[in-house]
Amino acid sequence: MKPDYLVTHSGGFHADELLSSAVLTRLFPNAEIVRSRAPEWITPGANRIIYDVGGAYDAEAGIFDHHQRGAPLRDDGQPFSSFGLIWKHFGHDYLAAIGLPDAHIHPVYAGLDESFVLPIDLLDNGAMSPAVAGPLAVLTLPVLLETLKPVFDEPDPEALRRAFDQALTIARSFLEARIAGSAAKLRAEDLVLQAIATSGENRVLELPMGMPFRPAIMKAGADHLLFVVHPRDKDWCLTGIRQSDEGFEQRADLPAAWAGLTNGDLEAACGVEGASFCHNGRFIAAAKTRAAALAMADIAVREAIAAGQV
Repeated sequence: MKPDYLVTHSGGFHADELLSSAVLTRLFPNAEIVRSRAPEWITPGANRIIYDVGGAYDAEAGIFDHHQRGAPLRDDGQPFSSFGLIWKHFGHDYLAAIGLPDAHIHPVYAGLDESFVLPIDLLDNGAMSPAVAGPLAVLTLPVLLETLKPVFDEPDPEALRRAFDQALTIARSFLEARIAGSAAKLRAEDLVLQAIATSGENRVLELPMGMPFRPAIMKAGADHLLFVVHPRDKDWCLTGIRQSDEGFEQRADLPAAWAGLTNGDLEAACGVEGASFCHNGRFIAAAKTRAAALAMADIAVREAIAAGQV
């Protein structure tokens, strides 16, 4: 199906139809967005996809609303918004269209559905309140997108359309950035798992660049690893490995004598030429060369073992 029109409701806009529009306009770039509640537009037809309006859900007919009685539910009983429905039916094709490798499409699709699409669905249906975010509720994506709507007494009749277009651009940017981040984590996982396989029982994992590493370390069950070394711009980083996703407790801390020191003071404290920085929290340090970073890592491992941290 190659629609000529992408039809959603007129009036105020929300995150669900904005994000649905971001998906559909990527797949059907030549289709025109029509914002209307007129019967002639929200009646299914071969030349259109209708979403968040129309009072029906029929994928074969190209209509994806969720406001009607008997609205569609997920397998676990949680409600869909139009975004959830569009993602269900078009998400895989969308990810392929933006260039994800075939092997990454399903894990990115599933991960995004759980962590990004579902919250939009729940908020739009009133099944979850933004208040769960506490003081940050006003900074959630749905609320921020709605703040772009014109004020109630805006006299320009075109203001709402301009605001919708602006909000769509922003919604698209967040969706694409979230997907790019998810895809990058999968690429990083592949690189980290390869590095773990080649490092053997070494307590220090060397990576070719900075990247997310903890998920792959946990996936590999590499409990023996204590530190990670990698290049960063013109220097090298020595980083601890957090015990969990929450908090900052490390498997092993960098030596207490290094805490908060830089350059010559740090070189004197650790005895490594080229040592340049250690955070006062002892979870990250830097050096001017790879050799210096690895030497600092060896010292940190020995001290951690001696201190009984491992």
